[in-house]
Amino acid sequence: MSDVVWQEDLLGSGYQAATLRLGEDNEGKVVATLVRYWPPPTHPVPPFAPAHGTDVLYLHGWSDYFFQTGLAEHWHSLGARFHALDLRKYGRSLRDHQTPGYVADLATYDADIEAALTAMGHGVDAGRSSRRRPRAEQPVAGVSDRRGRAGLHFAAGAGGHPRAAAGNPAAGRLGFYSRSVSAELGGEWSYESRWRPARGFPAHRAWLSAVLAGHAAVAAGLGIGVPILTLLSARSTILPRWSDQMRQFGSVLVVDDIARAAVRLVSTVTVARIEGALHDVILSAEAPRNAAYASLTRWLRAYARGS
Repeated sequence: MSDVVWQEDLLGSGYQAATLRLGEDNEGKVVATLVRYWPPPTHPVPPFAPAHGTDVLYLHGWSDYFFQTGLAEHWHSLGARFHALDLRKYGRSLRDHQTPGYVADLATYDADIEAALTAMGHGVDAGRSSRRRPRAEQPVAGVSDRRGRAGLHFAAGAGGHPRAAAGNPAAGRLGFYSRSVSAELGGEWSYESRWRPARGFPAHRAWLSAVLAGHAAVAAGLGIGVPILTLLSARSTILPRWSDQMRQFGSVLVVDDIARAAVRLVSTVTVARIEGALHDVILSAEAPRNAAYASLTRWLRAYARGS
């Protein structure tokens, strides 16, 4: 993508961002935003680092955006060129005329990812197409427990306008996860709350249907042909009231269900259960966060060069 213009990102020194134009949808112009960690050459990386020469593209989850600088800097220390993508209608890419986080089909994100890979030198323009293999590269939501799925099915099938609000049984809607993370609410991390609201963006019926289609794709098997590392909290606590355990447990999804689903994705899957970790393992306290980084480094030493 020859017209990519990099500018200093809001994260400050060493971080740059580029706006990727994606045309229009029925709400108007749409963009994605590619962020890269691009420190000065005074921060060299050893040539034999386990991820030397590797390009990393980080994708955020629902009601989120990229701000995890420690993750970017850890990947850089391993030799990787780190990039993160704020998808359309999220974070840096959200515009005033848009419904936050809304898509009616997860395949819509193919265009965002293709634009990012092209800007990184890996897309169609570079002669190496990143077009979707059958069910291989579709961004999908995490797998929730049966009670959550039943609630989602009920809400998604309730009729009405596709952007009508629908009930969401996820624990994140109660704000407990934000309380365990946000510095404003007693956690450790500072971020832009309008891009990562405490109770999440409003859920809409068509969006819920798209997520359920993603669940079905995961259950059917994605045909991913490379080794996978899944980092998870050691345990979950899904409660209707606040508990201090939520500062050390996964409090959004049932981690045992995610672990079971992960091992069906491909023949080689590493599941690392991190004691004391949060839902987003990288936002955990220092000890579990460092344990997660150590697991990532071990996995790379085993698989990165061979894959």
